[in-house]
Amino acid sequence: MAEATVAVIGGSGLDRMDELAGAAQVEVDTPFGPPSDAVTVGLLGGTRVAFLPRHGRGHQISPTEIPVRANIYALKSLGVERIVSISAVGSLKEGVRPLDLVVPDQLIDRTTGRPGTFFGDGLVAHVAFADPYCPVLRDVALQAATAETISTHPQGTCVVIEGPQFSTRAESELFRSWGADIIGMTALPEARLAREAEICYATMAFVTDYDCWHETEEDVSVEVVVANLHKNASAAKRIIRGLVSRLPANRECGCGSALRKAIITAPESIPETTRARLSLLIDKYLGVTREVR
Repeated sequence: MAEATVAVIGGSGLDRMDELAGAAQVEVDTPFGPPSDAVTVGLLGGTRVAFLPRHGRGHQISPTEIPVRANIYALKSLGVERIVSISAVGSLKEGVRPLDLVVPDQLIDRTTGRPGTFFGDGLVAHVAFADPYCPVLRDVALQAATAETISTHPQGTCVVIEGPQFSTRAESELFRSWGADIIGMTALPEARLAREAEICYATMAFVTDYDCWHETEEDVSVEVVVANLHKNASAAKRIIRGLVSRLPANRECGCGSALRKAIITAPESIPETTRARLSLLIDKYLGVTREVR
């Protein structure tokens, strides 16, 4: 039996959800090691929701060190079908102001040191990623956000950098010249891995600063980021509650079948160790029936 069908991955400034009723800590191990922290599972308005702090409680894990494969695999093993990501981002446009909310629809990958796929080791899969966010989950997130008194941008392109350092002024101006709207450090490979795991994924990106391109604002700092994110923490939790209550009962997007035409390796050629490690993801396409927890 599934532990939860919806998950929230909390980012900077949101490492716990006390709103979950009857919450219990679930320790999950995966073929990719342990996730960032124990997963908290409880009820939110009648829906079983899993919460995972991306950086661990107390913010101990840097963006590059986040065990993203373990995080996504752990949530998948608990029966999660939809992930809502909470993220702190910088703005690359004048009209996207600190304390605004962006629900991005596109990504630009500038990371360099992170495993970006579950596959390899004798198993090749090419998953479509032209539209990196689930359109249905994005729409529900927007509905929930517009019900709150927070300035919301219904789309945007997010540049994801390696970090942990913030951008140089030259980099910030380069990303602006590309037409990007916001900049962050954690949406990738999270979104890629969620797609490979056939989990719907959307981000609520809370703007904390103007990055370093804005000459009339103070340069981005940890103090500015955390202070502004805390200001929006209560709004984020209200939006999550509204989002969960608006979710359709069944998934009608293509996220749940993303691997159907993606696996190119012949089943008989997949090494047994690789097949065993990824059984949670691939068994249904290899004629194997699995029972979800």
